[in-house]
Amino acid sequence: MSSSTSSSSPRPPGSGEIVAGCLSPHPPHLVYASNPQQNEPKSSGAGAWKSLLDGYESLRKSLEDREFDVIVVHTPHWKTRVGHHFLGVPKFEGLSVDPIFPNLFRFHFDLQVDVPLAEAIHQEAAQEGLVTSMMRNPEFRVDYGTITSSYLVRPELDIPIVAISSARSYFDYSNEVGEREMLALGRATRRAVEQSGRRALLLASCSLSHRHFTEEPEDPEDPAFEHIHNGNQEAWDRHVMKLMQEGQCAQLLEQMPDFIEQAVSECKDGSLTWLLGALGVPDFPATVHGYGTVIGTGNAVVEWDMRKAQVPAGDQA
Repeated sequence: MSSSTSSSSPRPPGSGEIVAGCLSPHPPHLVYASNPQQNEPKSSGAGAWKSLLDGYESLRKSLEDREFDVIVVHTPHWKTRVGHHFLGVPKFEGLSVDPIFPNLFRFHFDLQVDVPLAEAIHQEAAQEGLVTSMMRNPEFRVDYGTITSSYLVRPELDIPIVAISSARSYFDYSNEVGEREMLALGRATRRAVEQSGRRALLLASCSLSHRHFTEEPEDPEDPAFEHIHNGNQEAWDRHVMKLMQEGQCAQLLEQMPDFIEQAVSECKDGSLTWLLGALGVPDFPATVHGYGTVIGTGNAVVEWDMRKAQVPAGDQA
């Protein structure tokens, strides 16, 4: 697929950049439907989730003309009670089993970690006043959200990653406190990337609306089962995507606390706000590559191409 590769020679400090930021939801169903060799369960190809699978294919194609050295993922499924944690071990491999859908996701993974960049973000986040920690346990179980989003964007899994946990500030304090923390973490991420000399692809591994069905059909790939849980959720999802497409991310952040509550959004784990903070709160249009539902949740595959940040609005494609 993508021809993006790591640079053959190191870039000087201060020359790093974020090449793109993506909202990249992590339903394990999408990996299952793709039938990769690494996944033990095999899909029948009954047709569910096509809009999201097509969206990821479109995103991968869009990224083909850009080189990046590292993928930085903020995941809702590595939940840390105290502060923001970062993977701090150079390599992880093993079998990842989804705790809710072990019938769909039993994935053999092999991940390289960019520990120096993780440490740099950790240090910059501490400078923002955030509580931070490096995770040094070589037996740590990497969460399936990190693995799934990384795979769906880069199936080769051949580029080092940085994985960032989801702190509990939204849940322990308020949505507003969580938003402030995640914007600060985003700023820290951007500074660390720029100083590192890395070219980074950023992934916010979360859904939009996130109210689940509580029963699974006999055939998990039955397309008839896949629809949004309720119309309120879809209305919010489409409103949020419209703001993204119009370059109105500042307005999106103003409305984020209400969106989180009214759409039961997974954005309550902070991934999207972190991404928008790292991108400097984009005021240029995003590309929505796909939108669809998985077990009642609303998922959007969205890309902010940072080349557009330097282009006058009237000249954007």
